Amino acid sequence: MSHSHLSYLQEMGIQSWELTHAERLKGYQPSLNQLPSHCRLVLVSDEYPTAAEVAMFDRVINSFHVINSETCFIHLAQLMQFDLSTLEWLWFAGCEPLPTSVHKQLVSPHLRDIDGNTQQRRALWQQICSYED
Repeated sequence: MSHSHLSYLQEMGIQSWELTHAERLKGYQPSLNQLPSHCRLVLVSDEYPTAAEVAMFDRVINSFHVINSETCFIHLAQLMQFDLSTLEWLWFAGCEPLPTSVHKQLVSPHLRDIDGNTQQRRALWQQICSYED
């Protein structure tokens, strides 16, 4: 973006901006963001988990040998901006799953709706077990 365009945005009080439909630009080739190399699982949701939800999340992922430091959170609206080709697990929590190439996918209600709900925990566990070798 040219300096004059940036100055104009700053004069309007716009500190940051995001092009939402870049695919509509003729000839545009998006460059995808890379996940950290240590990331094995991405939690996708429309809201960031609370501390209590993170504790429950940790218990769940530990059950299939993933630790918190091997996870990332991506807001649903930003998911398609990332290269998921090296990702092992993708967990959609509280949102509709998007089509991706990631084989191991979990789909659940929001984390707060799983904690303490035997039926939801069982459904999630069944999904996890379906990927065991």
